Amino acid sequence: MIERFDRTERTVHWVNAALFFTLMATGAMLYIGDLAALVGRREVVKHVHVIAGLALPVPIIVGLARRSGAKLRADVRTLSRWSRDDRWWLHRRTRHRARLGKFNPGQKLNATFVGAAIIVMLASGSIMFWFQFFSDDWRTGATFVHDWFAFLIWVMVIGHIGFALSDRGSLNAMLHGPVTDAWAKEKRPRWYSESVEPDAAGDTGIPPGEAATPR
Repeated sequence: MIERFDRTERTVHWVNAALFFTLMATGAMLYIGDLAALVGRREVVKHVHVIAGLALPVPIIVGLARRSGAKLRADVRTLSRWSRDDRWWLHRRTRHRARLGKFNPGQKLNATFVGAAIIVMLASGSIMFWFQFFSDDWRTGATFVHDWFAFLIWVMVIGHIGFALSDRGSLNAMLHGPVTDAWAKEKRPRWYSESVEPDAAGDTGIPPGEAATPR
């Protein structure tokens, strides 16, 4: 077994997921009239929604700042960089040549969207909640952006859950930490090589999991 995600990485992921689910549930109650009438206590729901939204960046910031967040910081660097293997993976004709690092391109796109969504939803939600400080145009624009990003988040979360359930090895890693050698060799061959042989990528200056494929 090889450790894929340590305790800090898993804790940040699941706390972040819990906040997203809270926001999605309370947002649906506020947006859909029938749900709001069924649940009642609209003001309580609204305040839970706001508190969860303000708390959304906190787990990531705390995880990155902690001494135990070294692997999480390495993940952020890896997720922000694209290798030749990633580009090969995106095309069906060349996908068989790709030797992926720790994350595939779909996971990198998902992480980019989540990061952008946190910023956009926090900014637009703040304008909507503290509306008295903003003009009508700002409030209208913030509401439009907030609603559309909420829809995209629902699509992203449903897709993310679907992919997780289809790959039990990856799901188990986020639940418990390790993956089997067989899963790593098949799904993330470059990450596997660098995990069992740390010098496999050489002194390229590229983070583990993102070394360029040798010619």
